[in-house]
Amino acid sequence: MKVARFLVGAAGVAVMGVGVSLLLDVRDLAGVLVWLGGALVVHDVVIAPLVLLAGMLVRGGVRGPVRGALIVAGALTVVALPVLLRPGPRTNSSVLPLDYPRNWLIAMVAVTAVTLLWAAVRRLARRRPPS
Repeated sequence: MKVARFLVGAAGVAVMGVGVSLLLDVRDLAGVLVWLGGALVVHDVVIAPLVLLAGMLVRGGVRGPVRGALIVAGALTVVALPVLLRPGPRTNSSVLPLDYPRNWLIAMVAVTAVTLLWAAVRRLARRRPPS
């Protein structure tokens, strides 16, 4: 287990190194730092309190799936915010050519469906008598 943890940690440090090297090529570093700061604020002010509140309100075997769904939905929403908040006509049709609000909604429906399935399987597994 210690080797696996070390390897996962080393992979994480390597990916962070790639991210830092890519950050050095950014022309608008201030804009990126504002975006990263905004992501931290959204996490600390919106996502984390919602997950904690759900943990307090939801009882039974669905607490974990609900918390997981909120974390995934929050992360997907934070990533999608730039294209969700700036819709409108584009002079270049190849820039952001997809229907991002619709695709974000599809992702939210998929997260909800997987969460409901996961909760149902957990509930059925708890009701089944041991063999």
